[in-house]
Amino acid sequence: MTGSIRLGVNIDHVATVRNARGSGYPDPVRAALLAAEAGAQGITAHLREDRRHITDADIARLSAELPVPLNLEMAATEEMLGIALRHRPHAACIVPEKREERTTEGGLDAAGQFDLLAPMVATLRDAGIRVSLFIEPEAAQIDAAVRLGAPVVELHTGRYAELDEAAREAELKRLADAAALAAKNGIEVHAGHGLTFDNVVPIAAIPQLRELNIGHFLIGEAIFDGLAPVVARMRALMDAAR
Repeated sequence: MTGSIRLGVNIDHVATVRNARGSGYPDPVRAALLAAEAGAQGITAHLREDRRHITDADIARLSAELPVPLNLEMAATEEMLGIALRHRPHAACIVPEKREERTTEGGLDAAGQFDLLAPMVATLRDAGIRVSLFIEPEAAQIDAAVRLGAPVVELHTGRYAELDEAAREAELKRLADAAALAAKNGIEVHAGHGLTFDNVVPIAAIPQLRELNIGHFLIGEAIFDGLAPVVARMRALMDAAR
């Protein structure tokens, strides 16, 4: 047993389905409440510049109604900083964002964007918002997070998820080494992107990880089995890995 690990459920793609018809359902806030009842210890929502899924109204309702912490994923822009300061979520995870991408394609270049990020991280921290940086599992990015004073990093597991089994071990080691390095430097380590029932256990077994954020797969599986059972099964797999 290497300590507990939290599950954060990303409800973005409930909003994607809702927005496809321009109606009021399915309701992402209802999904968030169901996920929390089923064992999620946090809810993640990405308010994108183009509002393609989560909307400002969703963030307002999540802030008011959630019984568990809200993790607001946001680009490093003045607009998103203002929204975070207005709603004061438990956490703000700064992610890279490109208008043309279908989903987040990789980690934030915290080293290359240090001067842009430094005042934003400081402002969020001064407001009592826990800052997380969504980064690649690389020593240079972890060093930048340390210098920025970010208390949390979230390691991008997308490459791990996309590799075949033969190549996955090397990426798993890279993630484990990065988690150990971040923890050694006093940073809390999270991970996420592309995780499923089939690939989550080796990630959840990394002892330094304290939280996994999982969304698209859970929402997709919920179509067949229901959201609460799917969240409960993911929670059980993560617990078994510890």
